[in-house]
Order: sequence, then structure tokens, then C-alpha cells
Amino acid sequence: MGIEERDRDGNIAALKAVAEQFAVSVTPHLQALIDPADPADPIARQFLPDAAELETHPHELSDPIGDAPHSPLPGIVHRYPDRVLLKLVNVCPVYCRFCFRREMVGPGSKGLSAGQLDAAIDYIRANPGIWEVILTGGDPLIVSPRRMADVVARLNTIPHLGIIRIHSRVPVVDPARITPGLVAALKGGKPVWLLLHANHAAEFAAPEARAAIARLVDAGIPVLGQSVLLKGVNDSPEALTALFRAMVVNRVKPHYLHHGDLARGTSHFRVSLDEGQRLVAGLRGRVSGLAQPTYILDLPGGHGKVPVGPVYAQAEDDGSWRIVDPWGCTHRYEDPAAG
Repeated sequence: MGIEERDRDGNIAALKAVAEQFAVSVTPHLQALIDPADPADPIARQFLPDAAELETHPHELSDPIGDAPHSPLPGIVHRYPDRVLLKLVNVCPVYCRFCFRREMVGPGSKGLSAGQLDAAIDYIRANPGIWEVILTGGDPLIVSPRRMADVVARLNTIPHLGIIRIHSRVPVVDPARITPGLVAALKGGKPVWLLLHANHAAEFAAPEARAAIARLVDAGIPVLGQSVLLKGVNDSPEALTALFRAMVVNRVKPHYLHHGDLARGTSHFRVSLDEGQRLVAGLRGRVSGLAQPTYILDLPGGHGKVPVGPVYAQAEDDGSWRIVDPWGCTHRYEDPAAG
């Protein structure tokens, strides 16, 4: 799909300017899901370039979650004591228009060389406090089954590692990549968990995507969901309900709902924290607990993820608690264990 085909407003020059700054790619699978007659199509909004990306603000950052200060060597981000990111590649099958790593990924971006991968794995091996490795990028499931099997096998030789986690969009954006060979490459050693990034129920509409997820789950690989709260995509109770129910139906447990990061050129996707809290509160009691993710903010500067969901319990001066139920009614609760 060329820039001319993506242009909705006759502003080809602006879209080409976007493509010069930020990577653009849409898989044939996603192209088939887009309704060209719908100007608010949620798939198009996530993946097709928009002239609004040329608008930047002083608060926007090239490294919005602070990877760089916590990267002791190429491919490693060590922000938390017990886990590290291992960034295998810097390319993806598609490029989200709101990506927090949009300054670092895209065609021509170099993945880890053989020597850099050796050094990254040596770093993990030399730090016994590391219990979890998170394969990310880019999208790690873009690599060949052979390369994935090699990386997983090498990680499996590190005694202090407990699990391997993979962050990916591939099952819903390029499901043909989830082959039996790739699934087999993930199995046979330490437990592998997959965090699937999806933001709208339409991403689960295609039978190919549902089958790709089923191949992973049926192979014993637990799949969790992570989403980004995006204006014009899922910023309504109905859209979030449909998204999280679609995940649960496909045996994907909603895990994180991310507040949007302050990446350059993404203000048109931004929802306020106050509105995000109202939306999340609106799910409580109305949607199954299985479909409730944790609403989180990844603090700028590399200070980590923190839950920012609504508060339902507040201590009162008299020692009691004020509790808000799922329907917004307030109740007084005396805590007998408080003495």
C-alpha cells in the first residue's frame, strides 16, 4: 500500500513527510481489515500515517520511557532488578503510529550483531538476580524459527532464569508467521509467556488471527494482553468492553492497559489520565473480572510502570474506610483488623 493509497485528505506531501521521519508498513492481512469507506476505521487509525504526526510538543520525547539510561550495552535494558529487556531486532511487520520506540525502529535499523547478542546473553548470565528475560524490539516474532530456537536454547542454559517473556503484535497483524515451527522454537525449556499487543476488537475479527493465537495457547504458551488507550480507537466503554471480551474469548488474559507515552508526534492519540480513570472505572462491575486489565503509566525518564487506575478505598480520619462500589455508591467500612 503506497502513500498515495493511504492519503485520505489529498495531502500527499504531508504524508510523505511523515514517512521520512517515521517508519510506515502495513501487512496485507491488516489492509484486508481496513474499511476504506470508514474515516474512523480503528485499524487505519492505528497503522496508516497521518499528517497530525508532524505536530510536535515540548513535552514529547525521543525516548519517552527512558530506555537509554538503563541500557548498559546494546540490546539490553535493565530497569528492574529481576528482569531485563532483550531487544533482538529493531524492525516490525507493521509500525504503530503511536509507538514509543518510533525514533529507533524501522527499515534499515540494525538488530543485534552476533557479537552483540553474545555480549547481551553473557550479561544476563553474569547477573544472577535476573529471573525474567523479555524479548522485545521491534517485534521479536519477526525473526525466523531457526534464530528464535537458537536464542531460546541459549537462554535455557542460564540456571537463574525462571521464565522467558515475549512482547509481540505478530499474531494479530501477520498471523501467518505463527507457524508450527515457530511455536516449536518456543517450547521445550523454560516457561515462555507471550504478551500480545492489541487495541481494538477488530484485530481479532479475522479467523487467521484467532487461529494463530490458538496455536500458541494450545501449545501451552500462556498469552496475556496489553493495550494502549488511544483517542479515536478505544477511548469509550463500548470499545474497551469489546476489546477485552475479544481477548478473553480467545484465551488471552487482559494484563495491561497503557496510558499513552509521550512519543513525538502522537498528541492526536492522547487521552487525559482523568478520562482514562473514568473509562477504567466504568468497566468495574459491568465487565467480568477476567476482562479487567491494570491501567498503568510508564513514567518518563525511565522511572518504571505504576498503576494509575481509579481509587476505590480511602482512609478516613476516624479510622474507617470510604469504599466506592462498582456502581459509584459510597459505603463506610470498619476494618476490624486495624485495632
